[in-house]
Amino acid sequence: QMQLVESGGGSVQAGGSLRLSCRASGYTLCMGWFRQDPAKEREREGVAAIGGDDSTFTIASVKDRFSVSRDNDRYTAHLDMNKLQPEDTAMYFCAFSSRVMNIRNIPPVALFEAWGQGTQVTVSS
Repeated sequence: QMQLVESGGGSVQAGGSLRLSCRASGYTLCMGWFRQDPAKEREREGVAAIGGDDSTFTIASVKDRFSVSRDNDRYTAHLDMNKLQPEDTAMYFCAFSSRVMNIRNIPPVALFEAWGQGTQVTVSS
């Protein structure tokens, strides 16, 4: 079973940048990035994803600041986050799906077969 380990979270001031990485135990196809802020009692929100064919999608609210990528060996995915704002504060999770090739949106949570433990991102004003 695929195992995922996120890294790169931390605390930054508004306007700062972070790079989140997700190391997989095997060759990856679709990788997604989600975030959840328990304090807001919202469901896990899809932020960005890269498909098995390397197509990418980033939600409109962060599209100008976040970007998703993957290393050529396809074992590690990244989420580059720039101009961070306090509303970006959340636990960020990466997820793996073997069932999604081309993406034009964030695939449903149910299509992801493995999840990382999460990495906390805290942005102060």
